Amino acid sequence: MNVRVLRIELKRSVAPWAGAMVLAPALAFLYLIPGSWWTGTTAWTAQWTSMALWTRSLLFYLWPLAVGLGALQGLRDHRSKMSELLTSTPRPARHRAAMLAGATAITLTSAFALLVLVGAVQVVAHTEYTHLGWLPISLVGALSLVAGAVLGMGAGRALPSVLTPPALGMGAFVFTALMQMSLGRTETTTATGLSSTEPNQVSLLSPAVGEVRDTLVTLSASVHVGQTIWLLAMAATGFALLVAATPRARLLALTPVLAGAAIALLVLPSDPRRMYVVDQAAAEPVCDGPVCVTKTQQARLADLAGPAGKEALRLLHGALGSQAPVSVRENTAVLPQGSTPHWSRKTVLFDFDDDIIAAAKGEELTWALIAKGLVPGCAPVGWSSFGTDEFAQTVAVGWVLGDLGPLPGTWSASMRREVDAETRPVWKKLKALPRAEQLSRINAMRAAALSCKGDAFAALKGGASR
Repeated sequence: MNVRVLRIELKRSVAPWAGAMVLAPALAFLYLIPGSWWTGTTAWTAQWTSMALWTRSLLFYLWPLAVGLGALQGLRDHRSKMSELLTSTPRPARHRAAMLAGATAITLTSAFALLVLVGAVQVVAHTEYTHLGWLPISLVGALSLVAGAVLGMGAGRALPSVLTPPALGMGAFVFTALMQMSLGRTETTTATGLSSTEPNQVSLLSPAVGEVRDTLVTLSASVHVGQTIWLLAMAATGFALLVAATPRARLLALTPVLAGAAIALLVLPSDPRRMYVVDQAAAEPVCDGPVCVTKTQQARLADLAGPAGKEALRLLHGALGSQAPVSVRENTAVLPQGSTPHWSRKTVLFDFDDDIIAAAKGEELTWALIAKGLVPGCAPVGWSSFGTDEFAQTVAVGWVLGDLGPLPGTWSASMRREVDAETRPVWKKLKALPRAEQLSRINAMRAAALSCKGDAFAALKGGASR
C-alpha cells in the first residue's frame, strides 16, 4: 500500500519536476557555460574530488531552487482546499507527510546522483587515481537538497500563501550569496600587503562550496560531520512543520534547526586551514628517479620524467654546477590566496596548471622545467601576472640552451613581441660578458627569484635585485 501511494505521489506531485529542474540547469551550466570547471587539473571531469566539489558548488543556486519547489509542494493541500478533509481521516498526519517528503526526496536525490554519475563516467576516462574520499562530499550535497526541500514543504504548510515559495527561494538564495560573499568570509592581509578573504565557520552552514582551486584540496571530516548534523536538523524541522497542526506545535518545530545550528557550529572547524585540507593520499609522490608527481597525476609521469625532467636536470647541472637543483617535483604546497609562494633551491617545483607547463609539448617541456628551476615566479597565490619574471625566465632559458627563443605559453602575439623587445638586448649583453660574470648574474637572478624578495630581471641586467 505504501509503495502504491508513493507511486501516486511521484505521478501527481511536483516531485518529478523538482528533479528535472535541478538536473537540467546543472548540466546546462557545466556544459554550456565556459569556466575554470572546463580546463586544467581541477576540471570537473579530471579528478574525483574536483568533480564532487564542482557539483557541490552548483548548490549555490540549486539549493534555493529546491527550497522554493518544496514550499510549492507544501501548498498542495491548501490550494486544493482539502486540509480539513485530510485532518478528519484516521491516517496519521506523519504518514501523509512521509509520503509527500519521500517522493520529493527520491527525485532530488536521483537527479543529483545522475549529475554525479555523468561526471564520474568521464573522470574514469581521465584519471588512474581512484578513491572514495570524494563520496562524503557528494552525499552531503544530496542531503542538502533533500533537507532544503523538506524545510520548504514545512514552511509552505505552515504559511499557506502564494508568496511563500518565491519568498523562501529568494531568501535561500540570499543566504547562500551572503555565505560566499560577505558574512561567510573573513578578510585578511597577507605578508605582501594584499588583502584576501578566507571562509569562516559560519560559511560552512551553506550547502554550497567555493570554487575549486587545487586538485589536492578536499573538505575535512569535521566539516562533513558538522554539515550533516545541521542538515538533518533542518530536515527534522521541515518534517515537524509538515505534521504540526497548532501554532504552538509549529513553534516547537523550530527547536531541531536551532539546536542543530548550535551543535554544528561546535563541531565545524573555525580555522580555515582545517576546513579545506590537503588530501594526503592524493598528494603522495610517485617517482621515476629524481622526477616525482602526485598520485593524482601518476598517468603523466612517463611524459614528464623521460626525457623532459631528466634532461632539464642535466642541462641545469651543466650550467650551474653544484648549485643546480637535483630533483623535479610537482608542487603540493597549498597556500592561502594572495600569499607569497615558497620555492626550493635544490628542487624544481612545478604545477601542471602553470601556463608554460600546461602549454609545453615534447622538447618544450624541458625548456619549461628549466624556466621553473631558474625563475619559478613570484606572483601571489591565485593571482596571474605578466612582466619581469617572464622576461627573466626567457633570458635564463636562452642562456642555458645557448639560443634565445620564446617559451611555451598562452601569450598573444603582441605579448611575445614585447618579451622579445625586452629580453634580446639583455641576452646579448649577458652573452658578451666573461663566463664568470655571466654565472654571477645568473646566480643573483636566481637568488632574487627563489626568495621572492627582489627583481630577478634587474639582477640579470647587472643592477640591484632589491
